[in-house]
Amino acid sequence: MIELLSLFSIGVALSMDTFSLSLSIGTLGLKHKKIMQISFIVGIMHFIMPLLGLLLGKQILKLLFINPRYLVSIILFLIAFLMIKDLLWPKEEAIDLKLIGVILFALSVSFDSFTTGIGLSALTSNFFMAALIFAGCSFTFTFLGLTIGKYSQQKWGQTATMFGIALLFIIGILHLF
Repeated sequence: MIELLSLFSIGVALSMDTFSLSLSIGTLGLKHKKIMQISFIVGIMHFIMPLLGLLLGKQILKLLFINPRYLVSIILFLIAFLMIKDLLWPKEEAIDLKLIGVILFALSVSFDSFTTGIGLSALTSNFFMAALIFAGCSFTFTFLGLTIGKYSQQKWGQTATMFGIALLFIIGILHLF
């Protein structure tokens, strides 16, 4: 049960940057079909990327002599610090909502799932379930962000990012012990 709660918490934390960006993209007044397309592609990327990270992580753990629990904490802290950097110094980027633009958006917001996948073996032995949880969380938060963004101005973007940062720090600290 604790493993499942931990995976859901990580899934939510990994989805906060997606949620924040989706809020701003949602203000473009997207059609429901485009909202579903973006959400689905982001979900797929959050399914694939941790599994790819897991494959790479096994190779890294063979080369480095580090406890996987510490590696997970380091990765979560790194992601949190990158989210802080993006929060404090946001970059203005043009958003292309054609398929290739959506795929690039999905890749950019799922890179943190890739790095989390590197230490995934320290979190669970059911990698498929973890990837499904990450995908479900990211799909849901992307959909919610795009939909809420459609009806609001960028009010909650920073709050969602700060919530994700706090979750990553808490989970990272818990994995140290």
